[in-house]
This record gives sequence, C-alpha cells and structure tokens, in this order.
Amino acid sequence: MPIYKIAVGNPGEASHPDALKAALAEFISMLIFVFAGEGSGMAFNKLTDDGSTTPAGLVAAALAHAFALFVAISVGANISGGHVNPAVTFGAFLGGNITLLRGILYWIAQLLGSVVACLLLKCATGGLETSAFSLSSGVSASNALVFEIVMTFGLVYTVYATAVDPKKGNVGIVAPIAIGFIVGANILAGGAFDGASMNPAVSFGPAVVSWTWTNHWVYWAGPLIGAAIAALIYDNILIGDNAHEQLPTTDY
Repeated sequence: MPIYKIAVGNPGEASHPDALKAALAEFISMLIFVFAGEGSGMAFNKLTDDGSTTPAGLVAAALAHAFALFVAISVGANISGGHVNPAVTFGAFLGGNITLLRGILYWIAQLLGSVVACLLLKCATGGLETSAFSLSSGVSASNALVFEIVMTFGLVYTVYATAVDPKKGNVGIVAPIAIGFIVGANILAGGAFDGASMNPAVSFGPAVVSWTWTNHWVYWAGPLIGAAIAALIYDNILIGDNAHEQLPTTDY
C-alpha cells in the first residue's frame, strides 16, 4: 500500500463545520439502520415469545437490514458519503479516501448512533433486551472470525466497486441498494452462525446496552481485516495510482 495515499488530516478538521455535519449525518444514518435492524430482531422475539430462530426469521432479518441500510446510506451519501460502518470508514482510510481525523470523527458518531438506537429501542419496548451478537452452538470464535472477514470483504469490495471507483459510471446510482443487497445476502449466509454483523458499530450498541461482551472482539477484528483486504486489493490493483488521483478525499 503506497504510504502517500494515507492522510492524517488537519488538526482543525475535527471542528470544521463540514466535518461536524458529516459526523452528524453518520450518527443519524447509524441510528436509523440499527433501530430498524435490531428492532426487527426484537419484534421477532416478541412475536415468537423468544422462540428459536426460524428460516422465516432469518429472511425477515436480512430484509430489514438490507432495506434499512439502503435508506441509511442514501440519506447520508450527500453529506458524509454514507459510510454507516466503521469497517467501511477504515477501508476508505486505507485507500486514501478519508483522513484519519475525519475517520475517527465518523467512528465516534457511528458508535454513538448505535448505542442511542439501542437505548431508544429498550425504552420504546418497555425494557426488552437488545440482544448482543453471539456465536451459535458449535461455532467457534475462529469460525466466526472467518465468516466476518469474508462477509465484510464482500461488503467493502461492493462499496469500492459501486461508490468509489472513478470508472463506476451509472453504477454509482445503484450503490446504496447494491450495498444493502450484499448485506442482506450475507445475513442469509452467516446469520445462523454468528449473526452476520459485518459492522463493529452494529455489534457495539447492543453489547453496551445489554453489557454482554462475550467474543465481542470477533465483531471488530473480522470486519476490520475484511475491509482492509478489500480496500487494498481494489484500490491498489483494480483502481491503480493514476485513477486514484481523481478521487475525493472526504467521501467514500
């Protein structure tokens, strides 16, 4: 990875109005996404009296997350680039598409948005538990780590192909729905094994509100590793140095 692509940013950037607006957009988008995604799981538990997850429940979760992410990205795209995921922000940073300082600001906003969404869900449902992500029976931490790496690789690769690549053309129009689709598809593939997070913030909010941290590291390590691999491959091999010079420094 060429070091010149990575930028720390100006110290004053964290307090610049545009950066603060972008962070607010990330906070709101994450709140929308987690409220709908986590809320769909809580609704399923209420309807089934905390029964076992069924194929229909998995499909419902996949659809809820796909639809909510499509909206969350769309409403934030013009302000912050619509990352809605610390792993996406990390991948954008490694590709030189966002500065370190702005990336940290995004991370803070994303994590806070997830926590607030879970607190609102707990309040609105009369104290129902916001279940933290966990491994299914027979699934080891190493199994889950592989799942999270591969699923997040697919997610961030899709982000680069549809939203970052300067050659994307009209494909950029469908970026939000394409990203939502890959998340929904990955939930169908990995949801029964480890919940299919692909997003450290999505895992962080429920963990904080329920104060459950068992194997929580998997939901950080896996997405960040997968995002890094996807960003480095797409940015350095498929985009290349010359095309990269045309990219913005604050969006995806």
